[in-house]
Amino acid sequence: MSLSKLLYGPSIRLTALTRDDVPTMIRWHHDSEFARLFDSNPAYPKTEDMLNQWLDRRQKASDAFIFAIRLLDDDGLLGVVEIDGIEWTNQVGWMSIGLGDSPNWGKGYGNEATRLVLGFAFNELNLHRVQLTVFDYNQRAINMYEKLGFQREGVYREFLQRDGRRFDMYLYGLLRHEWDAREKGRGSSGL
Repeated sequence: MSLSKLLYGPSIRLTALTRDDVPTMIRWHHDSEFARLFDSNPAYPKTEDMLNQWLDRRQKASDAFIFAIRLLDDDGLLGVVEIDGIEWTNQVGWMSIGLGDSPNWGKGYGNEATRLVLGFAFNELNLHRVQLTVFDYNQRAINMYEKLGFQREGVYREFLQRDGRRFDMYLYGLLRHEWDAREKGRGSSGL
């Protein structure tokens, strides 16, 4: 892989997330559908100050790498993807991703961004394992993670309560050798 193409795919690129992106993220957090897919915390609007503080903490952390997802030819923000909670001694990190505006869902941007950040995690950060959690009602994300090789490893039964119902949260993991085998199988066909 060319170093210049490390964070570039066929249609998107991963860049720094900046304070200029915060107004877009405020809009996302006013959308309860986005908020309920992105986080287990109560879905409520976030302020500029709240998101600036969150971004500042992320950028100062020694165990987190957060990226903006952008189209190749546009500086607009499509989403965010992150590797965080890294345990350097054990070479393990957590992954999260969120695409903000629903018209961008189902276009392959999440798949492409996840592949790029996994390449970064395994080849640049030298992680051995990337893990994530996903709510059982987010079938679109579950399908994507499984297509990319993540294995369901556990269930946090009735973890989340929303609208008077209980939902499970699944734990998924992907090991470096599993990723390498999948990527080798893909050959040089790119993303």
